[in-house]
Amino acid sequence: MKQYIADGMLLTTAIVWGSGFVITAIALEYLTAYQVMAGRFLLASIILTAIFGYKLKNATKSVIWKGVVLGTILYIAFALQTVGLQYTTPSKNAFLTAVNVIVVPLIAYAVYKRRIDGYEIIGSIIALVGIGCLSLQGSFTMNIGDALSLACAVAFAFDIFCTNLFVQKEDAIALTIIQFITASVIGILVVVSRGDIPASLEKEAIYSLIYLGIFSTTIAYLFQNVANQYTSATKAAIILSTESFFGMVLSVIFLHEVLTSRMVIGAVLILLAILIAEVKPAYPKKRIMNS
Repeated sequence: MKQYIADGMLLTTAIVWGSGFVITAIALEYLTAYQVMAGRFLLASIILTAIFGYKLKNATKSVIWKGVVLGTILYIAFALQTVGLQYTTPSKNAFLTAVNVIVVPLIAYAVYKRRIDGYEIIGSIIALVGIGCLSLQGSFTMNIGDALSLACAVAFAFDIFCTNLFVQKEDAIALTIIQFITASVIGILVVVSRGDIPASLEKEAIYSLIYLGIFSTTIAYLFQNVANQYTSATKAAIILSTESFFGMVLSVIFLHEVLTSRMVIGAVLILLAILIAEVKPAYPKKRIMNS
């Protein structure tokens, strides 16, 4: 039952993150990428500390350094994603971010020396073709926003892997609080160093930050970190990768984004690569064994 609840929490996270692509695109019309990140992490830190601050009283050095590591990775991932969103569309940003599901098993191989099977190799090749269809423009050059989105996929893969590894021995909520505090401190330092402190905020910017801070950050990451205690990094990556689908659908509905046939083909290929590399079709193998 706990595993089903965990899967439900991860799916909820994916849906909320999918909507986050749209809300972030709106927020970027009024704020810089660095202001958006600092605002969402600061709000999330305040909310979680106010509700679960008591968990920090018994925080060990292990919880603290692991939370700092997660917070640093998280900020880097969001910096790449949010800045990338300034130069590409929400749907492309969402689908390219989903490539992290291909990277997770590669990290697992590097850490645990787990063999990479043929399905994962085939999935990686199909994913590259899909990324080409989705991202390469008429001149066959990759937009800087697309490149940053791909880099953020690698960072998010490390975030998923490390989160799954750390929550097995540490309190998930305490880790999340330290993670957000770390990300917010980095975010504030970056904004201050850039002389980017906003003099005033439009109401649309405030509403966007509130949504991103409460739903896309506090609730979504709390759900992800708790759910990772009851599932594997690979399965978590599969479920969370559906955020790209929700991001595309919501971009079309609310931002009236027009999808070209090539983008649709690229998106389908990436999803196919995810299924092949992670679900690993077992029917042919079973049929051979039974014959």
